[in-house]
Amino acid sequence: MTPIDCSPDDTVEAAPPRSGSAVALVLIALAMGGFAIGITEFAAMSILPDFATGLGVDEPTASHAISAYAAGVVVGAPILAAFGARLPRWLLLIGLMGMFAVANTLSALSPNFETMLVFRFLSGLPHGAYFGVAALVAASVVPLKFRTRAVSTILMGLTVATVLGVPVVNIISQTYGWRWTFGIVGALAVLTMTLVTLLAPRDPAHPDASPLRELEALKNRQVWLTLGVSAIGFGGMFAVYAFLASTLREVTGVGSHVLPWVFAVFGVGMFSGNILGAWAGDRFGFKAAAGLLIWSAVAMALYPLASQNLWSMLLVILCIGAGGGLGSILQTRLMDVAGEAQTLAAALNHSAFNTANALGPLLAGTAVAAGLGWASTAWVGLALTLGGLAIWVWAALDGRKTVAVA
Repeated sequence: MTPIDCSPDDTVEAAPPRSGSAVALVLIALAMGGFAIGITEFAAMSILPDFATGLGVDEPTASHAISAYAAGVVVGAPILAAFGARLPRWLLLIGLMGMFAVANTLSALSPNFETMLVFRFLSGLPHGAYFGVAALVAASVVPLKFRTRAVSTILMGLTVATVLGVPVVNIISQTYGWRWTFGIVGALAVLTMTLVTLLAPRDPAHPDASPLRELEALKNRQVWLTLGVSAIGFGGMFAVYAFLASTLREVTGVGSHVLPWVFAVFGVGMFSGNILGAWAGDRFGFKAAAGLLIWSAVAMALYPLASQNLWSMLLVILCIGAGGGLGSILQTRLMDVAGEAQTLAAALNHSAFNTANALGPLLAGTAVAAGLGWASTAWVGLALTLGGLAIWVWAALDGRKTVAVA
């Protein structure tokens, strides 16, 4: 068992000498994939009312498409990461983005809601493995002390998507139709394939890599506890975000033209939180996760009170978005506790993240369908965030017990 404040694992490779510009280009190429994934993940929530109408279902039912995508991530991340372990990481990234491009293009062509569910599930399959492998590549090109910041750069693509990509795609969706959202994502995935082909380091696969070697991560309790923090704690953010557009329309009373700007504010929060989380993760390690979970819990509690006024909503949404900085902290934590099973553990973080993506909207949609009101999504979010904090406490106590035994 690895203690809670462990030093970086020696299986994480030290960065070979590279110029600053070469490292920057690698990180930009990898972040482009995060940008494409961020748009398909978050824009799908922002256009939920549009594709619900287009496919002839109500909004709580339409949210199942979001859960289907998340389920694809949960299923695909461990399978594709384990069985792709023998491939060079740059080649695996290209293959994963190719799958992503095809599935999102098919989503744009969905003739009915049933096929939409299938294509969203397929779109989610490569998501977690891509982020996991990209994080390892990013960490491999920088010194160990900057790993969290390098990983956060990949996630920065996702947060930039929430600031710029989602609002722009939301406007395009309102103007030309929701199908454009997924078509644009398919094109961005092809662009990512091109950039990775040109810029990613051609490091060979580890000579001992194998699916069985990767599965060793599943024996480590600290890996499971870290994944639990992500799967439950992040669910709070998704519970609110999935129904944010509906809450703004029905409770706050704003028009559709305001929605892209509100989603941009959420994105600014995620962008800022990602920077803060990376700094805190490199400085305080896993302890930084507790601080962000407490921050998120306070913001969730304020959401129902703020929902009547646009300006108070903007402030609270900014704060909820900042809780997204948790991602890079947990990603680096898994690098520290996973031992030899780096690829699978890194990918499993995104399985956990998208378990949250499935669980949050599902529970929040159930609350809305039960007649508790749109703002009740925040109470669901608060419960999930506090659940993640409780698992963090468990992980911390388990780590201290391990140190005492040692």
